[in-house]
Amino acid sequence: MNINKPKFWDTKHQTFFSIFLLPISYFLQLLIFIKKFFITKKKFNVPIICVGNIYIGGTGKTPLAIKIFEFFKEKKNPVIIKKNYKNQKDEIELLNKYCKTILCKERSEGIKKAIEKKFDLIILDDGYQDLSFNKKLNIICFNTRQKIGNGQTIPAGPLRENLASLKYCNIVLINGSKDLNFENKLKKSNSDLKFFYFKYFFEKIDQFKNKKLIAFAGIGNPDNFFSLMKEHHLNVVEELSFPDHHDYTEKEIKNLFNLEEKYKAKLVTTEKDYLRISQYGRKRFGVLPIKIKFEDENKFIREVTEVIK
Repeated sequence: MNINKPKFWDTKHQTFFSIFLLPISYFLQLLIFIKKFFITKKKFNVPIICVGNIYIGGTGKTPLAIKIFEFFKEKKNPVIIKKNYKNQKDEIELLNKYCKTILCKERSEGIKKAIEKKFDLIILDDGYQDLSFNKKLNIICFNTRQKIGNGQTIPAGPLRENLASLKYCNIVLINGSKDLNFENKLKKSNSDLKFFYFKYFFEKIDQFKNKKLIAFAGIGNPDNFFSLMKEHHLNVVEELSFPDHHDYTEKEIKNLFNLEEKYKAKLVTTEKDYLRISQYGRKRFGVLPIKIKFEDENKFIREVTEVIK
């Protein structure tokens, strides 16, 4: 079952709950540290780009993986490999819509299958914490709104690993405006990090202008979606947040329809949510596909090309 992220995860100061949960966080990190000593890394004769994160959810891994696929599909024969999690069917369907994709139980098996099918560039959607094989390039994603939250690891905070894990990272992609203080904070763990920035934008937005809208989202950080709508000067009269990868119930959909009638407004959601509500009839829902624009796209492409060639 998916749950909403605790609000204390993204507070700048430590709360009672984060302090109370710290012993569990330390124990889990100790288990991860010990596990790394027993891992034997496999080597593959194909460049592997990993697009991952250490902050849980909402950092833009999937749209970035799609964007990198689009960058190289004319010069290479890329494929995206995604571990087949049952609660991430929305991301899988989104990847299949735009890219060549291989789903797998274990990423190593997916890589072997990709090599057999003559793909010459592998892009991992997630997998930074998977140390069972070598990667040519590790990319970690952050959002300037959440950054690292309260800085603690799960369950005391939103981080999968502490910042020391950035020693394996090559490139940091940040969703938002340039933030030198944040860069310097991350560089304390790895002085060789290279930083690139990107921003989201909406496609097909004109159809929603000058209309009353009810926005709902079940993604990593729904507030980022709502804020983007406001930045585009859309008239949002109601916002509803659901857990990441949320499976909408018939009751919840009826509640949305009731709000639609109450406000005489259009229901609008993300592309991932839109793909999860097919059983309720998609024609009634508006969708705002999110795309990515790099601050220095050519420089990023050159940097990646130099590493994987």
